Amino acid sequence: MGLFGLFKKGKEPVAVQWIQKTHLFKADEYICSRCGAAYSKPYKVCPDCQSVMGRSKYDPSWADEAEGLSALLDEDW
Repeated sequence: MGLFGLFKKGKEPVAVQWIQKTHLFKADEYICSRCGAAYSKPYKVCPDCQSVMGRSKYDPSWADEAEGLSALLDEDW
């Protein structure tokens, strides 16, 4: 797909970025916003779809995991 896959006819380039998902009990993962492939570290180019990455975006999903754990343990946070 490469760089030319980032452009749509008559529009500005689509921003492709890593979405950083942080978890409570496992390592962070980085998900490509274009193809959805997940990796353990952010690369400059997605190995799956070959998109050149811009900035990364943080996804605080660990907060949902903490809330679920709190509900299981019946504790107030």
